[in-house]
Amino acid sequence: MEKKKFRLFDAVLMAVVVVLVVESVAPAAAIGPSQFFWWAALLILFFLPYGLISAELGTTYDDDGGIYDWVRKAFGKRWGGRAAWLYWINFPIWMASLAVLFTGVIEQTLQIKMGTWTNVLVQLVFIGVITLICCYPIADSKWILNLAAIAKIVIILSLGILGIYVAVTKGVASKFTVETMLPKFDLKSLSYISVILFNFLGFEVVTTMASDMQNPKKQIPQAIVFGGILIAFFYVFAAFGMGVAIPASKLSASGGLMDSMLLLVGHHNWFIFLIAILFMYTLAANLISWSAGVNYVASYAAKNNDLPAIFGKLSQKNDMPVGATVLNGVIAAVLVVAAPLIPNPDLFWAFFSLNVVALLGSYILMFPAFWKLRKDDPNTERPFKVPGNKLMINLMTWIPVTLLIITLIFTAIPLNGSASEINGKGPILIGSIITVIVGEICIAHAEKKDKKSDPKPKIKSNIVESKGVN
Repeated sequence: MEKKKFRLFDAVLMAVVVVLVVESVAPAAAIGPSQFFWWAALLILFFLPYGLISAELGTTYDDDGGIYDWVRKAFGKRWGGRAAWLYWINFPIWMASLAVLFTGVIEQTLQIKMGTWTNVLVQLVFIGVITLICCYPIADSKWILNLAAIAKIVIILSLGILGIYVAVTKGVASKFTVETMLPKFDLKSLSYISVILFNFLGFEVVTTMASDMQNPKKQIPQAIVFGGILIAFFYVFAAFGMGVAIPASKLSASGGLMDSMLLLVGHHNWFIFLIAILFMYTLAANLISWSAGVNYVASYAAKNNDLPAIFGKLSQKNDMPVGATVLNGVIAAVLVVAAPLIPNPDLFWAFFSLNVVALLGSYILMFPAFWKLRKDDPNTERPFKVPGNKLMINLMTWIPVTLLIITLIFTAIPLNGSASEINGKGPILIGSIITVIVGEICIAHAEKKDKKSDPKPKIKSNIVESKGVN
């Protein structure tokens, strides 16, 4: 039976489901009306180059290693290991942030206040259930993505439609004028721009379906354009609804979505409960849908001795990367247990920012890898090739890298020395340093184990096997 082809519609839907992250709408909306400028600018300066470059790399170098494999081919084993580590470690930190958000939604919806350790217990259950699911092939099920797509669209359309209704009937909470929509370069606004960049990431997942497409050279760039337009529309539509409901100065990065929905509706009712259920489902679905990707990258790196062997452990029953998956759960659990000791009033934002720093760090390596592979490996056939001359390729490589570096600086480094900024960004900076150090230790350990293996017997064995075949 002929395998069903991956249609353009499927590629666009996958892009929307994987890239569209509902919980990060609130941090982006906290920028204020100027967020609309940043959405437009970053769509052109970052998302389009990123999507096109991912399409070329994903269709040209289509091994299971993904971003790790691209960086490794360009810069060698150690840098490949770093890319794999940063790409993987963002996931358990993200899981911890969503566990914190999960309990916050429960408290908002049921109008209760749980104690610190009750919160931690619920968060540990959330992490345990997600980790268990991700150890089985159900994590790859399309119905999870399809239901998540429906839930996300319902939430976002509800925010936007209710926001427009409030704007027409009661007026808006923020001034949407040319002046207010122009970019502001204060520390708060610039630190939130990393969230918009984070909101655009994940499109390389679509490129893994290139072999199933009838015409990947045509369908992949179409999916980038159509998917990018839909994603930007959904984000901006939802952010507008939140901007109508609550002034940016009062918008919480963690509770902003449910706060906005409550303010728009006016009181707790069945609709608020429904939105909360859908929202909590999307939190779980986001993790489940991303888990296989990040864990297979780590597993692939471990098989090449660029990460410790535990990352490469597969289930004997279903070949799922259980080593990396269980480590996800363990690290996320440690983070939520230690969270009460972190001097940050918004734990979701602290964890979420740290996960953003790690993930964006891996993409800082991806863009130069594309540039170097174009230079050093020009003869390899590219089913899809980023259009443009040498100047355009340079711009599409180094402008996104510059944006990534700038946003990471404003996200993780206290720049004005105030007590509030030190308390807010201090844990993020310390966490980022610890993350890099632990990664270097893991890479050095894997490298040491790799050097211990004697290549001579392997070469001899290969020669014998070759002679035997002949």
